[in-house]
Amino acid sequence: MFASIPLLSRAQANLEINTPAITSIKQSMQSRHAQLVEYYDSGAIGLTMDGMITMRDANAVPLAKRQSVNSLVSAENQDRQALYREIARANNHPEWEPKIRSTFGQRWINMARPGWWYQTSSNTWAQK
Repeated sequence: MFASIPLLSRAQANLEINTPAITSIKQSMQSRHAQLVEYYDSGAIGLTMDGMITMRDANAVPLAKRQSVNSLVSAENQDRQALYREIARANNHPEWEPKIRSTFGQRWINMARPGWWYQTSSNTWAQK
């Protein structure tokens, strides 16, 4: 019965693994973070369960800034997708990407500052 369970299911991904590609993605995300903080703080953007961010309340952003905030969110999500993919590849298990994504989603929420918004498992918004 247990022989049919693949050994991979018991393996753990090294989420702290580092490669030049991962380093580059992390640097890009770090440099963008300072620009995103005011929108996390205002509740305009929030963290999703799948490890991404989204525009949660566009009305919290002045109309003149919405395009630039949408561009920031898009760039951040591209980097996050690339990060999860590269971590899975660096672990030699590209099939682990969905699990890595959800693990990071929970990590980002756990690290969020008080007052920041996040998506719950029931797909509703809550404030930390």
